[in-house]
Amino acid sequence: MKQKIIQISNSTGAKLWRRAKKIIPGGGQLISKRSERFLPNYWPAYYSRAKGCEVWDLDGRHYFDFAQMGVGSCILGYADSEVDGQIKKAIQKGSMCTLNSPEEVRLAELLVRLHPWAEMARFARTGGEACSIAVRIARAFSGRDKVAFCGYHGWHDWYLSANISNLKNLDGQLLPGLAPTGVPRGLRGAAFPFAYNKIESLKQIVRLHGKSLAAIIMEPVRGESPLPGFLEAVRKIADKTNAVLIFDEVTSGFRMCVGGYHLITNVKPDIAVFAKGMSNGYPAAAVIGKRKVMNAAQDSFISSTSWTERIGSVAAIATINKMQKKNVPKQLIKSGLKIQSGLKKISVKRNVPLEISGIPPLIYLKFSTAQPAEAQTFYTQEMLKKGFLVGSAIYTTLAYSDHIISKFISASDEVFDKLGQYLISNSLKKHLLGEVIHAGFKRLT
Repeated sequence: MKQKIIQISNSTGAKLWRRAKKIIPGGGQLISKRSERFLPNYWPAYYSRAKGCEVWDLDGRHYFDFAQMGVGSCILGYADSEVDGQIKKAIQKGSMCTLNSPEEVRLAELLVRLHPWAEMARFARTGGEACSIAVRIARAFSGRDKVAFCGYHGWHDWYLSANISNLKNLDGQLLPGLAPTGVPRGLRGAAFPFAYNKIESLKQIVRLHGKSLAAIIMEPVRGESPLPGFLEAVRKIADKTNAVLIFDEVTSGFRMCVGGYHLITNVKPDIAVFAKGMSNGYPAAAVIGKRKVMNAAQDSFISSTSWTERIGSVAAIATINKMQKKNVPKQLIKSGLKIQSGLKKISVKRNVPLEISGIPPLIYLKFSTAQPAEAQTFYTQEMLKKGFLVGSAIYTTLAYSDHIISKFISASDEVFDKLGQYLISNSLKKHLLGEVIHAGFKRLT
């Protein structure tokens, strides 16, 4: 055991992460990939190769990814041969040109066919910027400024401005502790959070700001499913206030069905936003919507060179086509249910209190113990030794097989056995290799 600890702490990836924090503010480009959010000082941090649901770190160690699968971006699995094959062909033909890529027209047509309520589409390359585009279009269409939101919608000023008036406004959305440093103070009072499944919190915003409400943007699902009538009630409020209803499906899209989760609920937004799994790891994002709303994009300056490159559109088309051909959401749900069932059984068996939430293809884990952060740290630590990347969320992938899932549950059972014993003896902290995981946002450098 001691030798394993030494190897992990002195891994090439762990050393490189320490170097990165000296030269890259925050260590990397995405908070969700910080080592401190998984296993401070011991997380492998970098990969040399990834295929399916398997990952090899810089020292050649092999892991099965039951953490985030590229932060939810690789629904089909890493380096999918069909998608990559189409990308290679596109690269050989040139990924950028003075002329436009015809694939963006084909992708727009495909997304509109999948969502009959929508009539037009615009494209970007990341989810956060796509949400900002959607909000810009809504403001341009409505001629109003204020936004009501529910969920996580990225790093841009319009969103973070909610914390100017109250530093805790965003705490219940995803990442607590986000300071609006660098956000213009003049944006104070432009964005207001409401609570998921609590329609009264949205009604309160409407009572105060209904006449100046440009948009209601929300994730239709994330940690919990919508209560009966909740999304319908939001739709009615948007209609009553003439606010543009935006469904942010960056995380939820293409997991429960081919297209947006809202197709299952039959609640139609005015705009929907997609990214992440739509293109299986290649940068692509889409903003689709009703013609009368989307046409407002022509009245506002929304333009970027990299939105026109070919790879994102080609990847999205290839990914969506495979999802349809293989009925991928059905497989994601099946795997998610198997994982949920297995973890629930060992939680009871080993007397380790564990809360499991989220839709089957996107599972959230929370240890409901006196020391939840310590329990999560220990789970990640011990599973890493067994060859599994584990965090507090599991994004299922087509690359999971029943055999791999069974191996994951079996390894988790062994770790839960130890965890249960240490919880009873109140000795868990003594068995941690180092720091406890960081929750929320924390400055690193």
